[in-house]
Amino acid sequence: MAAPPLITAYDFVAPPSAGLSAQSISHLNWIFVAITPENYTQALEFIQDNFGHFNFLVDASSLPSDASQLQNLLNVGASKVITSLEQLDLLRDPKLQIDDDRLILAIENGKNTTSREAFENAIRDTSLGVFVPNVADIEYVRGWLQEYGTDSRPPVYISFQKIPTLEDIFELTRVNASVVIDSRYLTVNPATDTGLLSVGEIYSSPLKSDRKDGLFTTLVVDEQGVALGLVYSSKQSVAESLKTGTGVYQSRKRGLWYKGATSGATQELVKIDMDCDSDCLRFTVRQKGKGFCHLETRTCFGASTGLGALQVTLQSRLASAPEGSYTARLFRDPALLRAKIMEEAEELCDAKTKDDVAWEAADLLYFALTKCVAAGVSIADVERNLDAKSLKVVRRKGDAKRKWADGQKPQESSAPEAPSKPPPGAPAQKSSRIEMKQYFASEISATELEDVLKRPSQKSSETIMGIVNPIIKAVRTDGDKALLAYTQKFDRCPDLKSTVLKAPYPDSLMTLTAEVKAAIDLSYENILKFHAAQKESKPLVVETMPGVQCSRFSRPIERVGLYIPGGTAVLPSSALMLGVPAMVAGCKTIVFASPPRPDGSITPEIVYIAHKVGAEAIVLAGGAQAVAALAYGTESVPKVDKILGPGNQFVTAAKMVVSNDTGATVSIDMPAGPSEVLVIADKTANPAFVASDLLSQAEHGVDSQVVLIAVDLSDEQLQAIGDELHAQAMALPRVDIVRGAIDHSVTVVVDSVEKAFEVSNIYAPEHLILQIAEAKECVERVQNAGSVFIGPWTPESVGDYSAGVNHSLPTYGYARQYSGVNLATYVKHITSSELSFEGLQNLGKAVMDLAAVEGLDAHRMAVKIRLDHMRESS
Repeated sequence: MAAPPLITAYDFVAPPSAGLSAQSISHLNWIFVAITPENYTQALEFIQDNFGHFNFLVDASSLPSDASQLQNLLNVGASKVITSLEQLDLLRDPKLQIDDDRLILAIENGKNTTSREAFENAIRDTSLGVFVPNVADIEYVRGWLQEYGTDSRPPVYISFQKIPTLEDIFELTRVNASVVIDSRYLTVNPATDTGLLSVGEIYSSPLKSDRKDGLFTTLVVDEQGVALGLVYSSKQSVAESLKTGTGVYQSRKRGLWYKGATSGATQELVKIDMDCDSDCLRFTVRQKGKGFCHLETRTCFGASTGLGALQVTLQSRLASAPEGSYTARLFRDPALLRAKIMEEAEELCDAKTKDDVAWEAADLLYFALTKCVAAGVSIADVERNLDAKSLKVVRRKGDAKRKWADGQKPQESSAPEAPSKPPPGAPAQKSSRIEMKQYFASEISATELEDVLKRPSQKSSETIMGIVNPIIKAVRTDGDKALLAYTQKFDRCPDLKSTVLKAPYPDSLMTLTAEVKAAIDLSYENILKFHAAQKESKPLVVETMPGVQCSRFSRPIERVGLYIPGGTAVLPSSALMLGVPAMVAGCKTIVFASPPRPDGSITPEIVYIAHKVGAEAIVLAGGAQAVAALAYGTESVPKVDKILGPGNQFVTAAKMVVSNDTGATVSIDMPAGPSEVLVIADKTANPAFVASDLLSQAEHGVDSQVVLIAVDLSDEQLQAIGDELHAQAMALPRVDIVRGAIDHSVTVVVDSVEKAFEVSNIYAPEHLILQIAEAKECVERVQNAGSVFIGPWTPESVGDYSAGVNHSLPTYGYARQYSGVNLATYVKHITSSELSFEGLQNLGKAVMDLAAVEGLDAHRMAVKIRLDHMRESS
């Protein structure tokens, strides 16, 4: 990883400054992140979420000297970590096997002999880099660099005590130093952003050319590194590329050459980097149109071959495969594609000769790439994941899963590997068996039982609010601009141009298979029936005393925003559960919000449901930024009166923040946490049914929790459920997520049904499943639960999708105070009073006496004036 001339110091909470977009930063390829004990957890997530979009230079020198924290930063994708001398000694432990070229030593920049000696000893004969922070004396550091050497040495990174001048920066880049500059001081458009430093000028400053015209040889490649062609660049064309985000080069005859301006074969700039001698550039681009070459081929070296060519072909077939063709069948029949991948994998494993291995590997790659293309995954995405895995420094044993290892002779080991505790924050070591911890209620105290039933710990409110509050503020202040910037960054869709899709929605966005459409339509009708039955047929009218009539009537909340989660699973079912009751209630404005896919599109199921329920817009955004847009409104997003729908911790925190802001005047449905289920099972329960119900919630996310309350089950019966749980889990595609959830899930064995319901009511589950004898009669024992599923033929999944009840339910114990979403969630009740002459006579004295007690004389007089008027009239 060659060090670039410019690295932007980036605030990963606030959006980029006006002078520099997130896209521009990604073109530079490197960003600098300063880690503190306070933002450590947040930074880990940010690096992991954005790996592949940036190389990360991470300053961890202010962290405690803890090798595990530094290991975690490297493990999640930090390209290079800046350390103190004490930290460096820890990371150079041979047991950790961390290469020096991923480590950088932070040194003092003053004329301190001790620090210089320590530095020289640390870097002698290694590839260790150097970081000199807060430089004030540019000339001294430049002289030191000339003494240290400018060629064939480890990289040197420099940050500044105050905003440097361009000349200061040029002084250092000329001696091959990389400068770290806060993104707030940078721009790709210096003509309009006066006072900011030009990214193009800084980046180009170390470039060298031995040509008479001063141009730089430039290799243009695609995201797989395949050469598309050879061109030339100038400092001006580099600056223009960074400014426009496209391929702009220097024609030797015509000046600036905006690639594809006339032919339509444009290029989207991914990144720019330069070679080790700073005399050749490489532009990585996404080529549009017919190809790079003027002969309308993808490359100037002829047609594409290999995996890149196969990807282009499959993408074309996905869009327009002839009906009945084999490739069309593969795209439309996931079961067939899965079977072919498994078949070809087995044939590759059985292949013996070199030719057979190559033949079977090609078949497997074809079907694997078909799976990728169907899911919107490119070869570049796969390569990014390979790169991420190559950076991991936490080692694990890596045995095969049991269903693949069974029946194979285990390899003998000369020395068994000793188990070790993983460092804090590192991925948990995976045991071979997926099983829940088991407790006997009769053997533990009430306090211990409460501890056993604790939900998985969530991020501290301070950490979450430190992320959420700046996002809300930015969206409230900058509207669509901030919403788009956050969506491009967090949802990884840099091509997105607008965050709002308005009705009517084109049919092309609602292309569904007949089976999926029928399933949605059936679920829609059942949810509609159940929620329509909840309508109040007429106002409540009560005469509280002669002549005093009180009434209560309902009106729909006019504008509602419905949040449909994305993330590890797309949930069109949530769109149904939130959208149908809003339609039944008669809400005038219904707005969906859901994270877009990486290509900027939304899943067709959600668009179809939005069409069915009459949603006027879909906000293509997730997280706190979507909540803020709904709460305050933007230029494109309508402001709503109530926000409903589940989400992660950041969504929940944002909902709580805006609901407490009088400037938003918006309410929410309920606070929420990760999904959960509690199953009460006795001796009549089918172990396979019990295990399947537990797993149906465990697959939601690693922070989900499932609880089994086993009523007087024997060891053999508990073992049968455990065996089913493991066997079913191992067959699931989301087995790693399930394993994470089961790690903090529990079985509690109780002696009686009475004790089972006592424990359940303490826990207050989101979903409560009763797999017990006489389950229907036991429902009266339920005090706290979001929704109850009664008997062996009622899996929780019917409630999630199609039975008719709502699946948007209180979690994390909030079932003690909140109901799940229902028709009443979308209406408000207004009361009225109507008194006759007789009624005011009967009521007036009591009202005046109470008003006098409270000292509110105007209240008393409002009644007295009327009573006096009556007497005078009579």
